[in-house]
Amino acid sequence: MSKSASAGPDAASLAPTVIIDSDHPAVIAFAREHDRGADVRERAVSLYLAVRDGFRYDPYRIDLSPRGVSASAVLANGYGWCVPKAALLTAACRAVGIPSRVGYADVRNHLSTERLRKAMNSDVYVWHGYSDIWLDGRWVKATPAFNIELCDRFGLLPLEFDGRGDSIYHPFDKAGNRHMEYVAQRGVFDEVPLAAIVEDFRRYHPNATLNALSGADFSEDAAREGGA
Repeated sequence: MSKSASAGPDAASLAPTVIIDSDHPAVIAFAREHDRGADVRERAVSLYLAVRDGFRYDPYRIDLSPRGVSASAVLANGYGWCVPKAALLTAACRAVGIPSRVGYADVRNHLSTERLRKAMNSDVYVWHGYSDIWLDGRWVKATPAFNIELCDRFGLLPLEFDGRGDSIYHPFDKAGNRHMEYVAQRGVFDEVPLAAIVEDFRRYHPNATLNALSGADFSEDAAREGGA
């Protein structure tokens, strides 16, 4: 169940879950390694950058099992799409005592690859994931999906995060072309609402499975097509 967006942190925003497995040894080690800064805000920014750029964004390998979207799976795989990468950032924050939760929105993606558009069967992608981090007495959105190398190759503006303002997708790319448009908010949650995500993927994106895009390379397609 979605939580009130304005409610402050509680025990659940610091607790490990099946998917946001902040008690996993690899997650704890990763969080401690990147927990750097003079205050909570700087520490959250350090964790954000470690997740954003340390793991390549790969929507060609969507595994909708509990293990497949878990925070620890991103560490094991070295890549992830928006849902597991947000789970990792949220888990890393919780592992070092920073309250956090996951949030979701439906977005219209104006820039994609031909292969991904065919797989998704729509330019509106449901359940785009981000992290919601409690900083300086309020929730701040952080979207760690697109790594900096992908942004450079795809002509996208990287999503910066300073812990003061929301880090959400840009409406335009570097050349001024339409990029992302938020069309619906799904809410914020203490745990990844996997059953709802799976149900809607079966309805709206039935071909976006782990095997449908196997053997393809998203970054190569993105660079070749130039974000067409």
